[in-house]
Amino acid sequence: MIRFDVDVTVASGLHARPASMLVNRAKPYSSVITLVREGKRADAKSILGVMGLCVKAGERITIEVDGEDEQIAAESIKELFVNQFA
Repeated sequence: MIRFDVDVTVASGLHARPASMLVNRAKPYSSVITLVREGKRADAKSILGVMGLCVKAGERITIEVDGEDEQIAAESIKELFVNQFA
């Protein structure tokens, strides 16, 4: 399992467009990708789950990636946050 923290810097937080982009980025991987915020967990492949965490700009969340393609999946998800969903 790979676990890492990311800062959410996109102005709208993980709502609507950024949440959709995250889900679309996560779906192709067979690994289980989980977002954790303040003890709450959500499947990164579920738009309702991601939006249900109510992650706002400036917050830090943890991402857990577990599975046979976890390394490449984790790198892809990190890249999305580093590039501010651009």
